[in-house]
Amino acid sequence: MIELPVPFSAAQADDLHAGNAVLLTGTIYTARDAAHERLAGLITAGNPLPVDLRDQVVYYCGPTPARPGRPIGSAGPTTASRMDAYTPLLLQAMGLRGMIGKGKRSAEVRAAMMRWRAVYFGAVEGTAALLGTCIREATVVAFPDLGPEAIHRLVVERFPVIVVNDVHGGDVYEEGRARYRRGEML
Repeated sequence: MIELPVPFSAAQADDLHAGNAVLLTGTIYTARDAAHERLAGLITAGNPLPVDLRDQVVYYCGPTPARPGRPIGSAGPTTASRMDAYTPLLLQAMGLRGMIGKGKRSAEVRAAMMRWRAVYFGAVEGTAALLGTCIREATVVAFPDLGPEAIHRLVVERFPVIVVNDVHGGDVYEEGRARYRRGEML
């Protein structure tokens, strides 16, 4: 397991490879479809963003309300392809360094990740309650009117993810299929 503080630099992203198991510790932000649409609108209009995303990680997640004594409820990943239309802009204009979600990314997003030195992490779906236990603090920092789709600042400790797409063009989904075809996987 690779222990990675967040936010992290482009040089640190260079050291990550598809298939690496990573534990993130530090600050990440949640943002789903509606928040991405608003962020893209602000960037396009030349307006400042409500959060600084440079070298940050965005988690595609709409957390559930917190139970008593917890900072957040379940916090499972959302399908990443729903954010693909906005991702290249956030990588280029804001210096976003990583994203967490589930499922494959488009060829355009994978090319943008290589160009802007960012990585896409996969979080295991079906583990939302477990992932929520890795979150120490949760604060709404933008777009509170969006409810669960508001942008939350999360302080995470040893949040488990897998590198799906790296800055070198590695793709764990493609590599897994190739290994299966070669008979390397049961």
